[in-house]
Amino acid sequence: MKRIILFVFLLLFALQAFGFWGFYAHKKINRLAVFSLPLEMIGFYKENIVYITENAVNPDKRRYAVKGEAEKHYVDADVYGDSAVYTLPRYWDEAVEQYGEDSLRKYGIAPWNVQFVQSRLTKAFKDKNAKAILRLSADLGHYIGDINVPLHTTVNYNGQLTGQEGIHGFWESRIPELLSADFDLFIGRAEYIQNTQLAAWEAVIQAHEAMDSVLHFEKKLSKKFSDDKKYSFEERGTINTKVYSKPFTIAYDQMLDGQVERQMKRSIKMIADFWYTAWVDAGQPDLTPLLNQKIPEATWQKSSQENKVKARNHEF
Repeated sequence: MKRIILFVFLLLFALQAFGFWGFYAHKKINRLAVFSLPLEMIGFYKENIVYITENAVNPDKRRYAVKGEAEKHYVDADVYGDSAVYTLPRYWDEAVEQYGEDSLRKYGIAPWNVQFVQSRLTKAFKDKNAKAILRLSADLGHYIGDINVPLHTTVNYNGQLTGQEGIHGFWESRIPELLSADFDLFIGRAEYIQNTQLAAWEAVIQAHEAMDSVLHFEKKLSKKFSDDKKYSFEERGTINTKVYSKPFTIAYDQMLDGQVERQMKRSIKMIADFWYTAWVDAGQPDLTPLLNQKIPEATWQKSSQENKVKARNHEF
């Protein structure tokens, strides 16, 4: 039992430090999306902003506890061909017919999954189900954040094919943790999206087009930094952890010309737009009766790692 407890602690610590977009970034992205909602929605969401923020990381926690969860976070578009990101079927039924469901799930279903969750959120609004609205809003925010990460669109998801292991956590965790306090993440008001499935794919395309820069500039910059300058050690809890140094992180962010900031901003805007679109498509229900229907913190989803399932580690 002690070994299980220790394993759970270490795994959750690792997820917090290096999870998809990082726990820190996912929470920040979901939280900021709330402030772009219209008056008819913002009261309900602000009342539950702690839930929306803290539960932004639930899908990452489920990756190791729920079979079939990991595949929802990425799509290895280049497995299907160099230009496949532009030609893959946008709708799930067409994709299954062309490639088969097993193959699709093997290489990730992120953009299709975004639409699955969007549809469920729309239904939750129609049903005026406060708990479902909050749970699905938090999850949707996470999945939308993920499809805006360039390394979630490629089989070389952690630079393991180019000798750049660790770049995944560097790009989406280390940079936001060190630098996002100075990012301009104001996005204005949420807007209605005519076709959310196509919008999800546009996000994947835009992220995939940025992938070459992510890899190229890290490799180029690494030639200018010796290992003792590229890396440093920081205390995280009681663990002395090897991390990318602050000077290297700042230099990389500058070389990328604020790419991480732009992708965080796109994620925030897209999340607010999708939440708003689900509410409009549900008939713009009055959310006032749902006020004071908070989900008690004691009942928030708790993830168990005792029956760990095999899931691809993007971040290590």
